[in-house]
This record gives sequence, structure tokens and C-alpha cells, in this order.
Amino acid sequence: MELRPARHEDAQAVARIWCEGWGDGHRGNVPDELAAVRTPESFGERAAQRVEDTVVAIVEGAVAGFVMVVEDEVEQVYVAREHRGSDVAAAMLAEAERLVAANGHRRAWLAVVAGNTRARRFYERSGWLDEGLFDHLAPSETGSIVVPAHRYVKGVGEGSNDLAEG
Repeated sequence: MELRPARHEDAQAVARIWCEGWGDGHRGNVPDELAAVRTPESFGERAAQRVEDTVVAIVEGAVAGFVMVVEDEVEQVYVAREHRGSDVAAAMLAEAERLVAANGHRRAWLAVVAGNTRARRFYERSGWLDEGLFDHLAPSETGSIVVPAHRYVKGVGEGSNDLAEG
């Protein structure tokens, strides 16, 4: 497996993985209004716009997963269905944590919809702490949509064991 910054030619594969993974973890767990706007086309547009924020995992020459990080937030972590249960997710999450630390932060955070138990278990096994429910604002073309989610946090980088904000 190779981790590298995404390239524009990766956007289509990222969009496919994102759309499939989002559907698996979010459909039935988010407001219908959000599910209605998360179309395959919307993931294609967003993946193309977010290339600069994206790191991909390459397995046997193909994109197997990706992560998007902005400042201290791990915004997206997705793995292709055929690579779930492998080491791709752990490698992507470790890279996200490294990127947050490289951005100068000692604490990373991410949002997980309450009903996405598979993701919640993965983050907890990976040392992330659930700080509880909050109203996450999911962007849409018409503004933001409120989505009940759990906020997970983890200390990253040197001196991060106390989860203090850096």
C-alpha cells in the first residue's frame, strides 16, 4: 500500500468510494433532506473540488481509500468496499492524525452520525474518545443541514496524551 496526495485523475475513484461508503454509513441515519442531496454527481463534484485536501491509499495500482483533513478536523475517512477489513482504514486514520499534528494541532476531531456503529467502533478501537452528541452542520447547496452526530477526539503529535488543545 502506498499513501500519497490525491491527484486530479483520482477524483472519480474517490467519488465512487465516497458515495458508496457514505450511503453505507449514513442512509437511514441522517435527515432525508441530506440524503436527497448526496447524489453520485454531488460526490463527483465535491471530490474534484477537494483534491488538495485529500490523501489516497493505493493498493495494486488503484485507489483503495482516502482521507480529507482540514486544520484539526478529520473530515472524511473512507475505504473501498473491497478493502474493508484490511489495513487500509487504519493507515488512512494514522495519516489523518499525522496531518492534523503537522497542521500544528495537538488534538484532532471528527464527527460520526449516531447510527454509524461500524465507524464508531473503529474509531474507539483506534483510541478516539466519544465526547458525546452535537449538532453537526453538513454543507449542502442550499446551506447547512443539521445532523445529530458524535464528536470524537484524539490527542496527536508530541505531548498529546492530555488531549489539550494545541
